[in-house]
Amino acid sequence: MPKVKEILGRVKKLELKTRKPVEGLIAGSYHSIFKGRGIEFTEVREYTPGDDIRDIDWNVTARLNTPYVKEYTEERDLDVYIVFDVSASNDFGYMKTKKELGYEIATTVMFAAIRNNDNIGLCLFTDHVEKYIKPRKGRKHALKLLRELIYHTPESRETDINASLTYLSKIIKRRGIIFILSDFLSGDFNKPLRYLKNRHDVILIKLCDIREEDIPDIGYALLEDGESGEQILVNTSAREFRGTYSKKIREKLMNQGRKMGVDMLQVNTSEPYIAPLRRYFKLREKRMR
Repeated sequence: MPKVKEILGRVKKLELKTRKPVEGLIAGSYHSIFKGRGIEFTEVREYTPGDDIRDIDWNVTARLNTPYVKEYTEERDLDVYIVFDVSASNDFGYMKTKKELGYEIATTVMFAAIRNNDNIGLCLFTDHVEKYIKPRKGRKHALKLLRELIYHTPESRETDINASLTYLSKIIKRRGIIFILSDFLSGDFNKPLRYLKNRHDVILIKLCDIREEDIPDIGYALLEDGESGEQILVNTSAREFRGTYSKKIREKLMNQGRKMGVDMLQVNTSEPYIAPLRRYFKLREKRMR
């Protein structure tokens, strides 16, 4: 078990590293694309030219013999969940592991939400949900979630997204925003994903590594599943195999998300993650106009 000083140092370093991306998202699109649960009445004030006449409070206007309008504020209070795949396949990576890339993205989303006064929750899963922490506000809570995320020791090496999303759909009652970070190397999970999508705002973030998609020509090689340990002998010199493998890896989840109307973005360990994240936020902002 790492010492407290080491834990705090690593979390602090991660927070500092993501500060600029967080500020960029806050200054840009985060607030506008993730709306609160509605609006709530705050007060009435005297009418001024240009106010919408539909907001006039006729009861107060009649009583005071002067036009008054109702004022509202957006009821933010959003619940934002980081749902993170801690299975063995995400320990793979060339420049950095997929899990390390996921840490940076999760940190950026967490602090963007905290800066926006939203609640943050965390779910860590493998072939089952290993840890679930309810949403709360504040920087202190976000730092606690980061410590749990970075230093969690998985109980299982395998992935079962179906079981994990089914569990989440039962315990998350209030509508929220769910970021699912995984390489999505799992069996079919259409049914629970569709159910979550109908009740919540779901964003899939696929963690990728270039060596998974671009198989080099090295002749016959053993490919091993990082979770099950199963091995298969393949001929990487066959152009058809390399092309088919890469295409399937890229297209499978994209098609799945597109059919369901679920947003998905892909990030790679060899590239800065903030560019695709910012592009997604801006694209979503345009769709909402």
